[in-house]
Amino acid sequence: MNKKFLIIGVLTVLTKTTYAETIFVSLEKDNAVAVVNPISGTLIQTIPVGNRPRGISLSHDNKLLYVATSNDNTIKIFDSETLNEIGQLPSDNDPITFALNQAGNTMYATNDKENLVTVIDLETNKVINRIKVGVEPEGITVSPDNKWIISASETSNKVHWIDLKTQEVVENTTVEARPRFVTFTNDSQQLWVSSEIGKTVTILDSNSKQVIKKIKFESNDAADSDVKPVGIVIDKNQNRAYVALGRSNKIAVINAQTFEIEKYLPVGLRVWNLVFSPDQKRLYAANGMSNDVSVIDLESQAVSKSIRVGNLPWGIVVKP
Repeated sequence: MNKKFLIIGVLTVLTKTTYAETIFVSLEKDNAVAVVNPISGTLIQTIPVGNRPRGISLSHDNKLLYVATSNDNTIKIFDSETLNEIGQLPSDNDPITFALNQAGNTMYATNDKENLVTVIDLETNKVINRIKVGVEPEGITVSPDNKWIISASETSNKVHWIDLKTQEVVENTTVEARPRFVTFTNDSQQLWVSSEIGKTVTILDSNSKQVIKKIKFESNDAADSDVKPVGIVIDKNQNRAYVALGRSNKIAVINAQTFEIEKYLPVGLRVWNLVFSPDQKRLYAANGMSNDVSVIDLESQAVSKSIRVGNLPWGIVVKP
């Protein structure tokens, strides 16, 4: 009898450990980061981080949490376990968001007011280069094959192809109005770009830089006047992509092979950024105006819970 109880107890612990994960959400208005348990659907705590936090990410080993506090003109570093601030990165004026190279030793940060991508060495915490790009850069990503840094400039309506080795802009692609978010497919062969005012996602071939497809979001399910595409995630097998549609309060589900819109998922108000759970069985959405995070079960393609997190959630990242 005791042996049976012992076995059951061990299995319970293993199950909890396997599925345990933590979400960090930047809260623009609260000048804080919310720490959330998405499995239980609870807000664990809120930590003050500085003025107008937006871009947020983890180091590749998940030990460090980086938060861009735009109005402080810096990117702050926190221990992801203790949540203590342990450093700051020089990032020029008004850093909004950033991306790491595949080695995790270099950061590329967009500076909205300076029209720059600032390159930061994470081993020395020093700026090692400044790359001139278009007007109001925000979205930025690094290709999985470590070949490209992509910066999107909102006012210039361009995507800048920056050679990662030379750190020079080698090509510019014009896209629809106000590009906000950029991401590659897992094989690095496609770049997906959301255009907030253009109400589109443009899919580009990474080799030719030519447009493969433009997906226009106009339907009875997502009112045209409110559609503002922003955050994008694509699953690792490239089966589906999910696009946050801003004030339409929906996420578009797209077949990543045919580029057809399969359905719309209703979420909170002004859905902004998205992130998968580590096992890609759930999708988490930061809803800026309803001040919550939607948890979406990807098997059923439905919202399973909504978690209140604080005022104006913007960026979101998950720690296994």
